[in-house]
Amino acid sequence: MPQAATAKGRATQARIIEGAASVLRERGVAFTTLDDMRNRTRTSKSQLFHYFPGGKDELLLAVAEFEADRVLEDQQPHLDCLDSWESWYRWRDAVVERYELQNDQCPLGALFLQLGRSEPGARAIVAELMRQWQERIAHGIRTLRMRELIPASVDVDQSAAALLAGIQGGVSIMMSTGDSTHLKAALDTGIAQLRATAAGNA
Repeated sequence: MPQAATAKGRATQARIIEGAASVLRERGVAFTTLDDMRNRTRTSKSQLFHYFPGGKDELLLAVAEFEADRVLEDQQPHLDCLDSWESWYRWRDAVVERYELQNDQCPLGALFLQLGRSEPGARAIVAELMRQWQERIAHGIRTLRMRELIPASVDVDQSAAALLAGIQGGVSIMMSTGDSTHLKAALDTGIAQLRATAAGNA
């Protein structure tokens, strides 16, 4: 999404996105109109189309990017401080809590369904979210390796990819059933496998 040219314009653009995200979370994507978003953000039609010339789809794409950023922000400060086993379990608890609070309502998933998963902009947002998430998990695994809590032989990128895949599978099941058992199992098993490499190296 193109950024507004001035600081005031960028602030207005951000306000519209955050307000739209708020009303979409409350009402759901399918039940929210462009007028609902304009009313929530106190934005005229001309002002909204000035910042989002593509109309509702462009605004939804901007909200999807905002929601993707929140996925990572909601895991902080734990996601960027994976430097001990205790910190890994704090992160695990933060991830579980985030999705349990969300329950079966996934704003990001609903936005992608509305936009269409084949839409290039939506696919790019998902790809970037997964890249950043995996990169931060990998950084945590490298930190464990640097502190000699796991052996140097651990494949960092593969371990991070497997852990993220497990989380996403657990979240998908939770979205369908409302049960976080599989998400907890994916996180617990992923961390346990890392710890097992340390035990095997002892």
